[in-house]
Amino acid sequence: MVALMEAAACDALRGGLEPEKTSVGTHVDVKHVAATPVGMQVTATAEVSGVDKSTVTLLVQARDSGGAVIGSGTHTRQV
Repeated sequence: MVALMEAAACDALRGGLEPEKTSVGTHVDVKHVAATPVGMQVTATAEVSGVDKSTVTLLVQARDSGGAVIGSGTHTRQV
């Protein structure tokens, strides 16, 4: 779940970074709030919630294919 959230965060930043720039994850603070039944797909989303110089904070969330939130929190990345 956390790996999906980090991938969603990278995707959220990709269009806003200069081509020669990248980001690295520096902090993850998430809660896993529900189990996902076997066979269900999990997707994650990320939305930028703050920028301080080269530090970007994102709100991350994971849902199962039934639409239930299974985890949420924040993820910080350094550009």
